[in-house]
Amino acid sequence: MMTLYSGTTCPFSQRSRIVLYEKGMDFQIVDVDVFNLPEEIAVMNPYNRLPVLVERDLTLHESNIINEYIDERFPHPQLMPPEPVMRSRARLFLHRFEVELFSHVVTLESGAAAKGLADKARVSLRDSLVQIVPIFVKQKFMLGEDFTMLDVAIAPLLWRLDHYQIQLPKQAAPILKYAERIFSRPAFIDSMTPAEKAMRK
Repeated sequence: MMTLYSGTTCPFSQRSRIVLYEKGMDFQIVDVDVFNLPEEIAVMNPYNRLPVLVERDLTLHESNIINEYIDERFPHPQLMPPEPVMRSRARLFLHRFEVELFSHVVTLESGAAAKGLADKARVSLRDSLVQIVPIFVKQKFMLGEDFTMLDVAIAPLLWRLDHYQIQLPKQAAPILKYAERIFSRPAFIDSMTPAEKAMRK
């Protein structure tokens, strides 16, 4: 059985929880306080970060790597495109998310960020999200009609917009409707910890 060591407020851990619930398989989640990491996390992950996935003698870290492994190991429903060109494009999108979106999430999550840095991170996140609004004027999910790993990757950020004090302008309405479609999925609902539910009241 897979065991996921998951931060109860960690957006990267939530990605992996979403994938596990989308697959509907047997797994165990070990809740970890991100502000008080047990020593075993540093043993399993040299970067001392969450999430960490353990299955028998395999130990993985970094949410995108964990999620692709789960998707290949349990291919139904498939979350990465089956065709090599589209799969490569999806990976480029995932990399872009890390560079343009989640690097700023890391700043906001690190409670030690100076106010100036935090404000810059909020502006960058807002502007990057506004840039992708046109995608959702024409289609239901990031790659079209099907829910994929790209939707998994961005979902925790969209859930935390209020928590991060990010206000999107009126023209961003399509991305907010898209977010509500994701939030209504059973796997997303099941993935949330009590602390995450409390982020939106």
